[in-house]
Amino acid sequence: MNSPTWRSEEAPEVFRPGLLGWILVAFRGVALGGLVFGCFGILLLVRLFERPFFGSRRPWTPQIVVFVCRNAFRVLGMRLEINGSPVNRPGVIVSNHSSWLDIFTLNAAGPLYFVSKAEVASWPGIGWLARGTGTVFVQRERREAGNQKSAFEERLAAGHRILFFPEGTSSDGRRVLPFKSTLFAALFSNRLPELWVQPVTVVYHAPEGADPRYYGWWGNMEFGSHVVKTLGTRRHGRVEVTWHEPLRVADFAERKALAAKAEARVRSAHPQGSAEGADESG
Repeated sequence: MNSPTWRSEEAPEVFRPGLLGWILVAFRGVALGGLVFGCFGILLLVRLFERPFFGSRRPWTPQIVVFVCRNAFRVLGMRLEINGSPVNRPGVIVSNHSSWLDIFTLNAAGPLYFVSKAEVASWPGIGWLARGTGTVFVQRERREAGNQKSAFEERLAAGHRILFFPEGTSSDGRRVLPFKSTLFAALFSNRLPELWVQPVTVVYHAPEGADPRYYGWWGNMEFGSHVVKTLGTRRHGRVEVTWHEPLRVADFAERKALAAKAEARVRSAHPQGSAEGADESG
C-alpha cells in the first residue's frame, strides 16, 4: 500500500444523488452505521470474555464481523454472489483490490483478518474499527521483511486466516494490476511448513447502464464522496467472489514464483484482468 495510487487517463463519472439519492443516503447511512457500530460495541463486549479464555485466538468475535458484512449488502440492496468457499484452515488469502467495499465483500464469506499499512491504525473511526477487529498492521517495505514474517507467524500460529492485497493499491475494478511479491516473502518460514495461500477474485458488476468502473475507488477519489455514491445508488449492481484452490507455499522455490501463480489464478476469473497501469516491483 505504499505504492502510488493507481490512476486512469479517463476520469470517472460524477455522481449526483438528487433528492431520492439523498434520502437513500440518510436512510442507508443510519442503518449501516447502526449495524457497524452497534455490532462493534457487542464485539468489544464479547472480546472482554473471549480474551481471558482464548488469548489471541478469537473463536467468537469474527462471526460478528461476518454477520455485519453479510447484512451490509442487504442494507445497500446489493447482490453478493460467492463461488467456492474459503479453506477451513489457518493460512493466507490474496485478492485483487477495487474498493473499500472489498472489506465487506471478503469478510462476508467467513472469518479472516486483513493486513493493512501501519498508518491506518491512527485514522479516526476506521483505525478504531480495524484495531478492534484484529487487523494486522505492517510496514510494506523490504527492510521490514523480518517484522512482517514475525507478525504473520504469530497470527497464523493462533489459527487466523489473514488477507492482503498484493496489487498494493485499489483500481477501477476493470483490471488486475501486477502482484507485488514483497509480502509473499514473509510466508517462507521454517515455523510454517504447511502454509497455504488461497487466491480470490472479486468482480463488481455496475448497475444497468452505468459506467463499468462504477464501484472502483482509485486516483484522487475522496472516500466520503464514494460512500455517498454507494449509499445513494437507487438500484445497485452485484459483486461476484470466486474462491480458488489454495497453493501450497512449500511447492514454490521463492516469493516471485508464488506471487505470479496466485496472480494467474486471480486473473483466471476476472473478465478484463489486464495488466495495465503498474509494474511489478517487489
